[in-house]
Amino acid sequence: MKNKIMAMLVAFGMVGSISAVEINENLSINGFIDGSISKTDNGSAIATGDDADWGLDEIEVNFLFNIGSVSGTVALDSQAIGSGNDDIEIEQAHFTYTLENGVSLTFGRFGSALGLEREDPAGLYTFSRAYGSTAAGNSFNFGDVDNNAVEGLVISYAADAWSLGVSIDNPSGSIRSGGTKDDLNYEVALSYTGIENLSVGIGHYKDNRATAANEVDATNINATYQVGKALLGAEWSQVDESTGDLDAQMFLVDYDISDKLGVAVRYSTYQESATVDVDKITIAPNYAITESLGAILEYSDISSDTANSDSDLIALELTYTF
Repeated sequence: MKNKIMAMLVAFGMVGSISAVEINENLSINGFIDGSISKTDNGSAIATGDDADWGLDEIEVNFLFNIGSVSGTVALDSQAIGSGNDDIEIEQAHFTYTLENGVSLTFGRFGSALGLEREDPAGLYTFSRAYGSTAAGNSFNFGDVDNNAVEGLVISYAADAWSLGVSIDNPSGSIRSGGTKDDLNYEVALSYTGIENLSVGIGHYKDNRATAANEVDATNINATYQVGKALLGAEWSQVDESTGDLDAQMFLVDYDISDKLGVAVRYSTYQESATVDVDKITIAPNYAITESLGAILEYSDISSDTANSDSDLIALELTYTF
């Protein structure tokens, strides 16, 4: 669907405003309603057996403010609808002060700028994400704000062909506690768009946790290139955790057959641990039913080095954006 490449490239993990309902000159609203039917055939090593789900997955409403040189976003989000854990949460909330020299300062709660799949469901080409988690619980899906939203400060600079963002945060929300200074996390993200149809992103994230053994360093390099009706995407990621360096790669092709019909093919692989690799092949046709309502039909084959842990996923997803 045509708006997805724009959504994927929204800078620095902030909520995008590709389309919005204008309330007045200072306030507009956008968001989405996402639902799906899915079935996963698990391998015999997974004791829980096969899984099947259907219903609403996520609802999000974004309030976008713009007054002079200050803009702001408040993103209200609810997931796991009907499960008893579907309380409305503030997924993101931040304001940005933009100076005339291209420098901007953002303060609040925001997502990571790393990775191709850093968007909400309305900004993805597939139903599922490319990777799972490592054995230690760390994710290669850096920009999934449901898992990786942080509170802090972003200092960014935007030029014609490139932009740079540096964020500082602390998950505990404190800089000093009990007289002891708390270490801060940081992220550096550089994007380059100086060549027509090409976008390149490079970034590094440092997660300073309570103990040195739990600290995480993450690096991501990604690129997309538009060739006619095809979008080509690739990325490489590395997570350095206590067990060592773990890598992940993804290759994506999305081809527009017509104005309404397209198909995405994705291959991804990641190291769950030093001895276990997981490969995933995804085929996902997508269809624009209307300008606001889209459907994705996905089949994914997931292969693991762990015996009897292979699985297959088939899903139909409907996403309404406004």
